[in-house]
Amino acid sequence: MSLLITVIVLALIFDFINGFHDAANSIATVVSTKVLSPGQAVLWAAFFNFLAYWVFHLNVADTIAKTVDTLQINLVVILAGVIAAIIWNLFTWWFGIPSSSSHTLVGGFAGAAVAHAGFGVINTAVMLKIISFIVFAPVIGMLISYLISLWFLYSTKKTNYSVKIITLGVMAFMSYLLFHNFNYSENQSLGASIKEFLRDNSNLKWLILAAIVYPISILALLLGDMNVSQTQYWFRKFQLVSSAAFSLGHGGNDSQKVMGIIAAAIIVYITGNHIDVNTIPDWLNVDYTLKDGKIKINDIPSWVALSCYTAIAVGTMSGGWKIVKTMGSKITKVTPFEGVAAETAGAITLYLTEHFKIPVSTTHTITGAIIGVGITKRVSAVRWGVTVNLLWAWVLTIPVSAVMGAFIYFLCSLFHLATN
Repeated sequence: MSLLITVIVLALIFDFINGFHDAANSIATVVSTKVLSPGQAVLWAAFFNFLAYWVFHLNVADTIAKTVDTLQINLVVILAGVIAAIIWNLFTWWFGIPSSSSHTLVGGFAGAAVAHAGFGVINTAVMLKIISFIVFAPVIGMLISYLISLWFLYSTKKTNYSVKIITLGVMAFMSYLLFHNFNYSENQSLGASIKEFLRDNSNLKWLILAAIVYPISILALLLGDMNVSQTQYWFRKFQLVSSAAFSLGHGGNDSQKVMGIIAAAIIVYITGNHIDVNTIPDWLNVDYTLKDGKIKINDIPSWVALSCYTAIAVGTMSGGWKIVKTMGSKITKVTPFEGVAAETAGAITLYLTEHFKIPVSTTHTITGAIIGVGITKRVSAVRWGVTVNLLWAWVLTIPVSAVMGAFIYFLCSLFHLATN
């Protein structure tokens, strides 16, 4: 039991570090454009990090728990993986490198598992999905932000009616996504139908996305009638909405990864000690099913989710100013216009990947989005030297974390044997 508690505590410490390490992802642009002060920005981001608890399912947590075969590992494996992730996160934070906390955790976990049981313990399909989105997440973020930036730019022209038609089409498509699951019949009152609709977290997620898309679409329709100062004023206001949306996605994506690790640790503890399911205390009652040798997490105790969201929110409140500087100014100069486009693109990317149970890096996503808005000005507006350095950090994160995880596993195993 003491080893399980140690793993849980360290996992929450990692979640806290993830908060201040990745705080830059959601506040860098809003700070660099001076829409909010650093103190206001971290409080703003932390609030929406925590709000994610009521919005997202356990999609990402379930995928992370499936990274390795949970039935073939022990608590020492998970302990070593979390320690490796903490070390790499602190190292990259110290040098102001916006590496992926998500891939750090996956790499450390996988490396320790391989050291314990060989490469057969890795769930290849899940690992390939995670690795592939090292490339796909920033590319998707870049393409979406590029398109949003062009949308805004062409909307500023009064006579560009084709863009207005496209804007109305975007609003119509968002309405379809929002309401295609809404069921209303004569046998049920409208109020009851709305309550049923909102009980589904997926619908709530689309509702929040609509709260971003509709106002931005209305802004795009009105841009042609605004002067420069009015445009800047409204983009500064809308950056609060876009940064909130991205912070929400950050909380829903990154906190769930730690939930998956804690859930895996509890399952390993229960199965490893052959505890009768009828005697499991409520605080360890993880609802999971075993099919074809793979574990699927259906539900976790509320304290796990609340503690993970709290840890990442508190971590975000503590800031992460070295990485804020890299993200907010070194890649490209960011104005409120670019901030809205980048954060909106990042939020949409995170919501979509979470919907399809794909753990992605919020760091990679927002970096790609910032590059996308930079390209709309000109290719040379992006400081590609800085970007290449970031790419090296991204590529190296999983293998370096895996090697560290394996090494720490051997050390932990020796210590564990010596104390038993």
